[in-house]
Amino acid sequence: MSESQSASDVIPVRADEQFDERAVIDFLKGRLEGSDRPLRVEQFGGGHANLTYLLRFGDGDDVIEYVLRRPPLGPVAASAHDMTREYRALSALWRGFPLAPRAFLLCEDENVIGAPFFVMERRHGVVVRGVVPAEYGGGEDAEANRKMSNVIIDTLVDFHAVDPEPIGLDKLGKPVGFLERQVRGWMGRFERAKTREVPVADEMARWLVDSLPESPAPTLLHNDWRLDNMALAADDPGRCVAVYDWDMCTTGDPFADLGTVTAVWPDPGETAGASPMPTQVPGFASRSEAIRRYGERSGRDMTGFDYYVVFGTFKMAVVLQQIYHRFHVGQTQDQRFAGMEDGAIALFELAAARRP
Repeated sequence: MSESQSASDVIPVRADEQFDERAVIDFLKGRLEGSDRPLRVEQFGGGHANLTYLLRFGDGDDVIEYVLRRPPLGPVAASAHDMTREYRALSALWRGFPLAPRAFLLCEDENVIGAPFFVMERRHGVVVRGVVPAEYGGGEDAEANRKMSNVIIDTLVDFHAVDPEPIGLDKLGKPVGFLERQVRGWMGRFERAKTREVPVADEMARWLVDSLPESPAPTLLHNDWRLDNMALAADDPGRCVAVYDWDMCTTGDPFADLGTVTAVWPDPGETAGASPMPTQVPGFASRSEAIRRYGERSGRDMTGFDYYVVFGTFKMAVVLQQIYHRFHVGQTQDQRFAGMEDGAIALFELAAARRP
């Protein structure tokens, strides 16, 4: 779900996701270095939600590249695809968390391309989706696989340790009551995206409300932490070079981030719906090892953390349902989304099975 920086992830812009390039040129001219040069636009094709484009100004060795981010097509939940929030976070976060790409320019005028957008720096790295790429051993190198699993947790711990006040993000979000608002908010998203009745989803929504735990002290939150929202160094799977997709960045319960990523962290023999992580290759840490590592490195008490794995699974189910809904009502013609309703139901069922 990220703006992967490998050449293989760049595709021609999909026909139904094109925008007025002349309008973008006119808006950016004089505001960004190199924006007076000829522009070529391509699309990062791996994401499922926000649309991400590569802007290349000029040619050859002198080319200057940026990344443009905009919400998906059609009506969207503003809190889930908030370009202003993401811009605000990325225009400041890089000062305290250098793995966050720096955002340069925000356009809130929807007349330019039909939606708000912002332009940010481009980072180069490897985004791992589903399978371990050849440069990391194709899944056969147990040491590389272990490094990859550890960097997910270690980078999250580092992010949660960032003090938001010196970088001007201490007023971002409302940490008091965060978890209950999140649970009820995701329940509402599912209701708006439903295409048929799903009794197990309703059952899980009730359980999540009735079983709310007490949250630890608040931190900055990414709110969609996962391997395919990270870019790793091409020569070292244990070194993160960028973290993407900050449109839900806020402050609140740090376990919500860890719950998101461990929800799609199936152990050998398990299934986890549309998991973006190759967790079952040799050497990759188990889910319990990942949770224990987070606790040891952060110093937080992990008692009762199982709730967050269930909530993370529920959230992933709702995400798939939202994506399918856009396909169902014709807001996108991307055929990758045609089977996502079945995937959502499978994840609701998994959430129910994971209740402690």
